[in-house]
Amino acid sequence: MAHYFLNAWQTVRSHMPGACGERTELDHFAKHGQGKSDTEMASYRHYEGTEEGGAPRIAGTEDYDAPVRKASAAGAGEFEGEFGAQGAIDEWQAGWNVTNAIQGMFIVSLPYAVLYGGYWAVFSLAFVAYICCHTGKILVACLYELNDRGEMERVRDSYVDIAQSCLGERYGGKMVNMAQIIELLMTCILYVVLCGDLMIGSFPEGPIDQRSWMMISTMFLLPCAFLKKLTAVSWLSFWCTMAHVLINVIILGFCLIKAPEWQWSKVTFSIDGSMFPVTLGIVVFSYTSQIFLPSLEGNMKDKSKFHCMLDWSHIAAAVFKAGFAWLAFLTFGEETQEVITNNLPTKGFKVIVNLILVIKALLSYPLPYFAAANLLESALFQGQPKTKFPSCVAQDGELRIWAVALRVLLVIFTMLLAITIPHFAILMGLIGSFTGTMLSFVWPCYFHMKLKRNDMTRFGVAWEMSIIFMGVMCGVIGIYSSAKALVAAYHIPLPYPQIRPT
Repeated sequence: MAHYFLNAWQTVRSHMPGACGERTELDHFAKHGQGKSDTEMASYRHYEGTEEGGAPRIAGTEDYDAPVRKASAAGAGEFEGEFGAQGAIDEWQAGWNVTNAIQGMFIVSLPYAVLYGGYWAVFSLAFVAYICCHTGKILVACLYELNDRGEMERVRDSYVDIAQSCLGERYGGKMVNMAQIIELLMTCILYVVLCGDLMIGSFPEGPIDQRSWMMISTMFLLPCAFLKKLTAVSWLSFWCTMAHVLINVIILGFCLIKAPEWQWSKVTFSIDGSMFPVTLGIVVFSYTSQIFLPSLEGNMKDKSKFHCMLDWSHIAAAVFKAGFAWLAFLTFGEETQEVITNNLPTKGFKVIVNLILVIKALLSYPLPYFAAANLLESALFQGQPKTKFPSCVAQDGELRIWAVALRVLLVIFTMLLAITIPHFAILMGLIGSFTGTMLSFVWPCYFHMKLKRNDMTRFGVAWEMSIIFMGVMCGVIGIYSSAKALVAAYHIPLPYPQIRPT
C-alpha cells in the first residue's frame, strides 16, 4: 500500500511547477494531443538562455530535434503583470500573475452565476478553464516557426502580430487591438461599478446612492492619468491582493459555519434560459488572460515550464472558483446578490470586508487603465508618418499637457459608462460574451489552424473547430441575453437592493 502512495506522490510531484523541466514533464507535454506544433515555445523578450550559453530545449519540441534560436531582448513586454514586475521570472512568479488575472476580484460575482445556471454553471467553471488553458498554449505556439536551419525562432512578438499574419496587415492588428482596448476599458468600468456596488451594499440607507459612490471612487482614480509606470502602486496592490485572499478564506469559512443551513435543493440541473448565457459570459470573462500571455512567457527564465505553470494555475483556479461559487450559493440560495459580500449578515463585518475590496478595486484599476492608455497611444499617438496625431511624449520624456488631459478624460469616460450601466454581473457577462469569447476562444483556435494546420492531427483540427463554434454561439447568444437583461434591469433612479431581470 505504501508503495502505491509513494508512486502516486512521485507522479504528482513530477507535474508540479518546480519539476516541470524534468524529462517526464517534457514527454508529457510533447503528447499534448494536437500535433507537435502545439508546444513550440521559445523566448519573447528578456531572454535568459541557458547558463552554459547553449540553446535550451523547449517542452514539446523533441520531435523536431531542433535547437531554439535566441530572440532579441529589445524592449519590454506588452503587459508586465499585476505588480509591474520586469525582467526574468520563475514559474511560480508567472503562475502568481496568471492566478491574479483569472482568479482576481471578479470571483465575488461567481455565486450569482450559479443562481441561474445551477450545477451547469459549476461545471462550466471547470470546462472553460480547460479550454482557456488550451487556447493560451496554442496562442503562444503561434509566435514561433521553424527557420531554414531547423531552429525554433520567434517570428512574431504579440497577439497583434499573430493577427496580422493571419488576417492581413491592414485589418488583423486593428481588430485585435480594438478587442484588447475594449476588454481593458470594460475591466476598468467593472472596477468602478464594483466600488459602487460594495459601498451601497455597505450603506444602503445612507444619503449617497450607487452612482454617487461611483463618482466619489473616480476621484481617487484621477491620479492614474499621471502614471508613467506601475511601480508606484505595485507594493500596495500586492498587500491588497493578500487581503483579498484572506477575505475569500473568511467568506468560505462563514459558508462552512452555515453548513447545517445549506440549501441543497436550490442547486439543480435546471437552468434559466434567459440568464444562463449571461452566466457563461461571466465565467468566460473570469478566465480571460490571453492578452498578456505572450509577454509573460517571454519573461520566464525557463520557457519549458510555461505549459506546466499554465496547467496548474488553471486547475487551481477551476477548483477554487467552482468550490467558492457552489458553497456561497448553498449558503445564501435565491438571495444571492451580484456581489456576494453584500449577502453577509452582520453590518459591521460586511462594511469592513467591502471597504477592503473597494481599496483592492481602486488599486487594481491602474493596470488595465495603463495598458489601455498605452495601446491607444501606440495606435493613434506616435507622430507622423506612423499615425495622424502627434506623440504624447515630449522631447524631455514627460507627457504633454494635452496628453495628460486626454488621460484624465479616459478616466472620466470609464466613470460615465459605469454610471450608465451600473449592473456588475450583467455587464461582466456582456463583456465576456463579446471580447472574452473572441480573445479566448475563437481567435486563438483560428490563428493556430491558420498557421499550424499542416502539423495538426484531424482530432486537433476538429477540437479547435468545435471551440470556435462554441465561442461563436456563446458569444452571439450571450450578447443578446446580456443586452436584454440590462434593458430589463435598468432603472432611474437605481433602487437598492437591485431588482433582478426576469
